[in-house]
Amino acid sequence: MTEKGTPVVTEMQVIPVAGRDSMLMTLSGAHGPFFTRNLVILKDSAGHTGIGEIHGGDYTCEALTSCIPLVVGKPIGMYRKILDSIHKASRRAKEDDGEGIQSLDISKLKFVVKAEWAIECALLDLLGQYLDLPMCELLGDGKQRDRVETLGYLFYVSDKGKAEQLEYLDERESSDPWYRMRRQEMLTPERIVEQAQVLHEKYGFRNFKLKGGVLAGAEEMEAVKALKQAFPKGRINIDPNGAWSLEEAISLCRPMEGVLTYVEDPCGPEAGYSSREVMAEFKNAVKLPVATNMIATDWRQFYHAAALKSVDIVLADPHFWGFGGSVRMAQTLNDWGLTWGSHSNNHFDITLTAFAHVAAAAPGAPTALDTHWIWQDGQNLLKDTPQIVDGYLQVPEKPGLGVTIDMERVLEANRLYKKLSTHDRDDAMAMQYLIPGWKFDSKKPCLVR
Repeated sequence: MTEKGTPVVTEMQVIPVAGRDSMLMTLSGAHGPFFTRNLVILKDSAGHTGIGEIHGGDYTCEALTSCIPLVVGKPIGMYRKILDSIHKASRRAKEDDGEGIQSLDISKLKFVVKAEWAIECALLDLLGQYLDLPMCELLGDGKQRDRVETLGYLFYVSDKGKAEQLEYLDERESSDPWYRMRRQEMLTPERIVEQAQVLHEKYGFRNFKLKGGVLAGAEEMEAVKALKQAFPKGRINIDPNGAWSLEEAISLCRPMEGVLTYVEDPCGPEAGYSSREVMAEFKNAVKLPVATNMIATDWRQFYHAAALKSVDIVLADPHFWGFGGSVRMAQTLNDWGLTWGSHSNNHFDITLTAFAHVAAAAPGAPTALDTHWIWQDGQNLLKDTPQIVDGYLQVPEKPGLGVTIDMERVLEANRLYKKLSTHDRDDAMAMQYLIPGWKFDSKKPCLVR
């Protein structure tokens, strides 16, 4: 007798994991030596395994664990209803003031990232396997492309030797030029250009984004000009995470109208005005497209950003918007003549794969995707990690996510997680070794004190 309906979820595991990071510099400080993520692993009655990856930390881990009764026992074909039941059962945390990350307060990122999107990913993985279709075929209008353009995500990197107690990974003996470089100090325009050149050789990147908010804006623009000189046909962008005042952002960016392709979150809230209002004024003054992952992180914020014409490019990270939501945003932007892309945070290769599928389903001409993966490359949790070749991320062709989890590596990453004294991101901690008494200030680049 043939069973009717789709397979049923029989098991849900939530496994927190940790990996190694470089001393990357951002407005919020310096990345510590470890980053954390949470994995969701689902099994169904057809014998398939579905996987998802999301933001790290105990808050997100506990949120995922609380969802288990709402997922186990449910047919995978009802994944939308499963997600709806999670949304209806959820409540806003007391600490969540609704401000989001328009001032880049990293402690609030856990409220912008929604834990259930890791469950959505794992369910779509299972459904794709059941239907014998790649996950991207289940999103939006289906698969639009076989490979996804990515950019080289450039960072200023500080000297980890100033914080020897923090156990940053040392790769100076690696035979790979990029692995050797990514743990070294890189704080000058020359070193940023060298970073881009090594990344071009390894991954084929032609387009680059520099994470700003580290040095004085004028110094960072010198690095941008040096990059454009080294890659004259490349698209060069900068993201200071709203560190500049409106006046400073205008004075810095006007002369760069023929150099920058776009600028991401050049300014933030000030003088009683929200980031959306301030960035609308920036756009009126500077003839550069503006991108964001800070001021349009949900549909209500996007409504106000769109009404004010504050942005041209929405970096709709599926960990903020969900997989279906991110592609729905891509469809909306395409219909309106705007541009879709995706923000990135430190992540393992499960997220890298998920990004490939979401971007493969995005219509139109998305901007090149962010990915931190190059800074984590080699710390695989998959047996068949998609590759970045000639600047493009390959989209798996097998059903579902199209990849195979390596449980031995997952359990190793889980053991590392359990050894850590804290599981939440704290960029101020590492900064204390560079500047004693350092405190986050959304209007002061991290090394300008």
